[in-house]
Amino acid sequence: MDTRYEYALGQNIRELRRKRNLSQEQLAARLQLRGCDITRSALAKMEVGQRHIYPDELKLLRELLDVTYDELFV
Repeated sequence: MDTRYEYALGQNIRELRRKRNLSQEQLAARLQLRGCDITRSALAKMEVGQRHIYPDELKLLRELLDVTYDELFV
């Protein structure tokens, strides 16, 4: 598996989160409120490509960051 894709996706998530002036803690809390069992630490690992991102997490991230899947995967 090529980890460059996970790193690139994580960096894009970080950039989108920062553009919305959200901390990792705030975004993790919003994910939790929507039923996603994730911690700030897990989100931090996702952003640097050290943790896999599951489909349900991607769906919620897309919704919470208010972007299309194309924008998420740039």
